[in-house]
Amino acid sequence: MYAGLNIRALLDNLQSTPRHELAQGDDLYGLAGTLQLVCTLATAPVFIVWFYRVRVNAEGFARDVCTMNRAWAVGAWFVPIGNLWLPYRFAKEVWDASAQATADGAWREVSRRRVSAWWTTWIAALVVSRAGAALYRNPETPHALQQATSVVMLSDLLDIAAAVLGILFVRKLSRMQQVSPGS
Repeated sequence: MYAGLNIRALLDNLQSTPRHELAQGDDLYGLAGTLQLVCTLATAPVFIVWFYRVRVNAEGFARDVCTMNRAWAVGAWFVPIGNLWLPYRFAKEVWDASAQATADGAWREVSRRRVSAWWTTWIAALVVSRAGAALYRNPETPHALQQATSVVMLSDLLDIAAAVLGILFVRKLSRMQQVSPGS
């Protein structure tokens, strides 16, 4: 966010900004993007392994709720276009299966809002990120570059929100699976 704000400020004063400051701002923006990619590549495998494990655990709670083969808990993330909804479908099934029976044998209702909020925000971040990248690729004016930067910054904010919601989803689902049936 800082790098994006910096680029926008430099472009606001384009006539009076020395070239080396523009180059430094561009380098900082590139470095920030690289760091964001490295963090994503470092955390994605950890999340996918966790996702697979909670899917396997869910079978022990309610096998009939889990309709797709457990291997797809990993594979679904790599299916072009299908990765926009298949992991969400898995997440909902695992969430539902993890809502274990209460002491009297009744099924515990657990709202899916947390799952839906995380997934919707994550998909929105992806869409806005693609739009920002397309705008950033070939801006014809400094104003167009500022607009592209603003769209990329919006994507970054959505990424942050999706990450926070993802953490809340992981924590809640992990707690749901740690509660023993009948508790």
